[in-house]
Amino acid sequence: GLVGSEMCIRDSINITEKPKIPTEIDLASFSTKIMYKDTNRQHNMSLTCSKLNGTIVKAGESFSFCNTVGKATAEAGYKEAEIFDKNGNIKKGYGGGNCQVSSTLYNVVLQIPGLKVLERHEHSRKVSYVESGKDAAVAYGSIDFRFKNENNYDIKIYSESCLLYTSDA
Repeated sequence: GLVGSEMCIRDSINITEKPKIPTEIDLASFSTKIMYKDTNRQHNMSLTCSKLNGTIVKAGESFSFCNTVGKATAEAGYKEAEIFDKNGNIKKGYGGGNCQVSSTLYNVVLQIPGLKVLERHEHSRKVSYVESGKDAAVAYGSIDFRFKNENNYDIKIYSESCLLYTSDA
């Protein structure tokens, strides 16, 4: 009788059936150049990319950059780097560099049909890493970059910050 029970248990959980693995297809990509040799800014960008990397936005759901990344604080591992205030003045603040990551993501979103931008703000002054009107400023608690996935499939965000060193020699 024991062998029969084991067979029933195996049958009920379908051991022989392999789970379906979702297929991933590149929908779009975009990159921006790191224009500043500020190590704090580069650190912040790398940290923010790691928080975004692997994020899945399910079909019909909305994405918030600020809610996904969280508040840029020293406790969260961020360092002080240059940011713009609402009047376009340059000052130091935690998370300087985050807007380059959000702007890069914005330019990817623009390429994919079925992703609807819900919220996007331009900077208070021109930025050097994207063309005019293609930036997405973010500041936790005040301005965000948000979009909705209106497709019938989930999307996955891959995000990384790379430093490429070149020699002038």
